[in-house]
Amino acid sequence: MAKPSADEVKSFSAMVESLSFELGCTRLDAILHHCESTGLEVEVASTLISNVLKSKIREESERDNLVKRTSKLPI
Repeated sequence: MAKPSADEVKSFSAMVESLSFELGCTRLDAILHHCESTGLEVEVASTLISNVLKSKIREESERDNLVKRTSKLPI
C-alpha cells in the first residue's frame, strides 16, 4: 500500500472535523461512520490520520475515559 499524499491526509482530516461537527460526535466516531458509509477499510483510514488529528482523538479518548490519561506539565 502506497503512503498517502499530504493532500489526502489534509483532506481526510478536514472531512473528519466537518463530519464530527455535523453529527455531534467524537472524531473517532466520525472516522468509523465514514468508513461504514463509504466502505473504506479502517486500516486504510488509519494511514490518513494526521498527527494533529491523532492528538485530538487522544484528548477526546482521555476525556471520555477510554484510555488512561497521559501526564502533562501544568503549563
